[in-house]
Amino acid sequence: MKETLEAFERLNNIVKELRVKCPWDAGQTKESIRHLSIEEVYELSDTILQNDYPAMKEELGDLMLHLMFYSNMAEEQGEFDLKAVLESQSEKLIRRHPHVYGSDDPDLAALDTYEKVMGNWERIKARERKGAPKPKMTLDGVPESMPSLIKAYRMQQKAASVGFDWEQKDEVWAKVKEEMAEFEEATSKEAQMDEMGDLLFSLINYCRFLKINPEDALEQTNRKFKRRFEFVEQQAIASNREVAQLTLDEMEEFWKKAKALEPNS
Repeated sequence: MKETLEAFERLNNIVKELRVKCPWDAGQTKESIRHLSIEEVYELSDTILQNDYPAMKEELGDLMLHLMFYSNMAEEQGEFDLKAVLESQSEKLIRRHPHVYGSDDPDLAALDTYEKVMGNWERIKARERKGAPKPKMTLDGVPESMPSLIKAYRMQQKAASVGFDWEQKDEVWAKVKEEMAEFEEATSKEAQMDEMGDLLFSLINYCRFLKINPEDALEQTNRKFKRRFEFVEQQAIASNREVAQLTLDEMEEFWKKAKALEPNS
């Protein structure tokens, strides 16, 4: 642990030094690196999906650098420092895990499943918001800039945590079919867009009931499509043609071959 703390302190000291001695680092603001931080999170996400631990280590380091950047910028403005960030997070974790760190509420001792813990986490967050100077609504914690698929999933989770939810997954699937029917009946582009949004939202909700993360499911299909389509392109190249020169029947045949070569076929 001592070595870990020393490494942590060393990195933070380097960030502080660069903020003084390097023109690029000194010129950065929280706004200028915001988009870079988002990019780093996506790069980390790729390494997780690829199960690439060496790359994951590097991306975690990049992301940690950004966290130290923001903390040092705030310290320079007299707002807070890295110590305050870490202490605040520690206190929040203890506060939101009363079933681990103790509580006067006997009901919290029964938090023995993932679902119960998640529900209690959201209820504690809701109580914290109500105690704030400006009380927030249940869904306020979902960032506006979050990708729409993940945002829908998180909003559904938060609404469910306060009791706004279906009781059975069959009810959710019935809602999916209802939205499908409404989409098929839509005639204008505006109505189709509205109904397609409802259909996607209900499918995401059904994923939640099946305990399937819709983002992971879609990314798995994205990668599968990419893998198979690149096989089709490779077959076109092997025949000295571009993929656009293949007939649709040829593309379909190559697609079937790509599918057959996969382990799960």
